Parts: sequence; C-alpha cells; structure tokens
Amino acid sequence: MRNLLFVMVLIMFGELHAQTKFIESVEKDTGSGLTIGGYGQIDFSQPLEDGKTYNATLDVHRMVLLFGYRFNEKTIFVTELELEHVSEIYVEQAFLQHRVAPWLNVKAGLILVPMGIVNEAHEPPFFNGVERTETDTRIIPTTWREVGAGIAGTFPEVGIGYQIYLLNGFKSYDEVGLLRGSDGLRKGRQKGMESIMNNIAVAARAEVAMLPGLKVGASFYRGLTQSTLFDAVSKSDASGLSKADSSIVGVTMAGADLRYSHPYFTVKGQYVAAFIDNTEAYNPFTGKDLGSFMTGYYAEISSDILPGHLKSNRQLRPFIRFEETDTHARVSGLTLRNGLYKRQVLTLGVGFWLTDGAVVKIDYQWIDNSSEKPVANLLNLGVGVVF
Repeated sequence: MRNLLFVMVLIMFGELHAQTKFIESVEKDTGSGLTIGGYGQIDFSQPLEDGKTYNATLDVHRMVLLFGYRFNEKTIFVTELELEHVSEIYVEQAFLQHRVAPWLNVKAGLILVPMGIVNEAHEPPFFNGVERTETDTRIIPTTWREVGAGIAGTFPEVGIGYQIYLLNGFKSYDEVGLLRGSDGLRKGRQKGMESIMNNIAVAARAEVAMLPGLKVGASFYRGLTQSTLFDAVSKSDASGLSKADSSIVGVTMAGADLRYSHPYFTVKGQYVAAFIDNTEAYNPFTGKDLGSFMTGYYAEISSDILPGHLKSNRQLRPFIRFEETDTHARVSGLTLRNGLYKRQVLTLGVGFWLTDGAVVKIDYQWIDNSSEKPVANLLNLGVGVVF
C-alpha cells in the first residue's frame, strides 16, 4: 500500500526532472553499481532589430555526462561533469547521499540549490523554449550550486517533498566587487572551485502535490556573502574589519511556483524576490551598481497538439510565456535605477519531442525594457537531449 501511495504521489507531481530520474536509476542498479547518463543543448540565436544587422550565434551550449555509483541499497554517489561552449569544464554536482528512510536522505557535497523550478530541472527537454527563462538566469542564477550538506525526503501519504541544506554562500569580493546590476548575483556563484567561506547560508524548499496534476512549491535562501578581505584580518583591526564588512552583502531570496498539468494543457508560473542588505556600503566601496531588491516572474501556458495516432512518445507543444525581471527594483548606495535592468520578454514558440528525452525547439522573443534604449528581439532554434 505504501508503494502504491508513493506512485500516486509521483503521478500527482507530474514529470520528474532528470536529476530525480537519474538518482532513482542509481538507487535501483543491481549490476555493476555504475550508472551513466547525460544531456546536451545546441543553440542558434539571431538578434533582429529594425535598421541594424547582427551576426547570428551558433553554440554547442553544454554537453554533460552524469555518473552515479551505488555502494549498496542506501548509499550512492552522483556527479555531473559539464562542458560549456566546447571549452569550459565544470563539475556541476558531486554529492554523497545516504537514505535513512523515504522521508530522510542525508546529502553532502556539491549540491544544486533548491530554488525555483529550473535550477534543479535545468535539462533542455524539461522546459519550454530554447533558453532558460530570464527569471532563472538573472534573479536565480541557474545553474546555481554550492558545497554543503543537508537532508531531503518525501512524505508520500500527504504528497509533500522537502529539502534543507547548509551551504557556503556567494562570493561578493575577490580583489574587486563581483556582484552588479546587469546580472545580479550571477558572478558570485562559487561552484565548488576552491570556494571560500566565512559565513554559512541556508537553503530550503518544499513541494506539495495538492491535486492530481497540480504541484505548488516554495523556496527560501538566506546568507551573507563571502569576501577575500576577511582572510587573516586581525579582530583588533577596526579599519580592516570595516573595509571587509563593506565588501559583503546579505542575501534573502524567496520564491513561489506552480505547475498544473491537464490532459489538454499545462500551466507554469513562478515569482522570485531577492532582498540584498548593505548595498549602501557595498556599491560605493566596489564601484558596482548592485540593486537592493530584485524581482522576477513569469506565466506560461502550453499544449500538446499532436494527434493521438501520431504520438508514440512524441509531442508537438506550442507555448506562450510572458516574464518580467528587474534587478534594480530598488537601489541603495546609487543615485538612480537603471531602466535597462527592468526587462519584459514575450516568448512564442514550439517544441517537437521526437521521443522522450529528444526535442527540437524554435521560438521568437519580443524584448523590451524601461529605458529609451531598444533591445533586439531574438529568433532561437535549438536541439536538446537527455538520457
């Protein structure tokens, strides 16, 4: 009965993202113990603006290999190796997980921060559109991962999943300021690359399957940033400590999201807000223009219009999405907000899933901002796979 309830909850939750599926595959492996998977994304993007010409870009955006090893029925190791733009190599995940019970898994290592929909479900076949949403790149700096430890699990009887982690935070200063208005916190991701830590951050997420097809999530993050100026500074050095204090900010981020899958359509929505403390000291000290309040939201609807007799794991899914992001919703330590940083994007596109895990996409994006400087629209095409 317990297993049946668990299956029912998974159905209510809708599609599982690749990380969840991969972890389940690792846990179930009874052969060599080694499981291999991967995903990839190849993009074409053409800016379009009246009176101007632009070069199109072609990019092997990312190619990723997933490796998992099952030590026994309770303990696994998962890692994700990513090659971006053909030349940049990253370890995107690397964690050890021990299952105490279905409702309690202990995890430690390089972990994806559980904020929003896309940061964990970032594989191309699991979102509409060629590129990830601006909310999930400019506000939530997907792919966002840090070194830490915590617990996660599900309560199948009530349809609730949760995650709670202690992590190292963003780096805000390393000889120069790293955080700025154009892309918010993105440059501060440490990614496990000789990360420094003088403050601990906490991240948490809960997901609830309220009705069949309806999934609601809430995410939270709080922590002070890290700065190289705190290294070896004397506690009696008031000037040094004051200077170091000016190089860090406090980050409080909260988000809510909703996904509803109906037999005829799917709706997604997300809102994220980030409150940044101490920008009144950070911006003058670093010469940056980091906002003190950042917001992002989007609403999206899609539908599979492929006739039933042609399906066989195929989908033809047009979608429309509107989103707005503002990394200067409020500012402190600056004279003016920058209208370029408040962007509205209307995306109209379609994806053709040749089978589960293989998709071809095309979309067009109308982009506007709150300044007088126009922004080119974008025509995007892409290929995405996950296995």
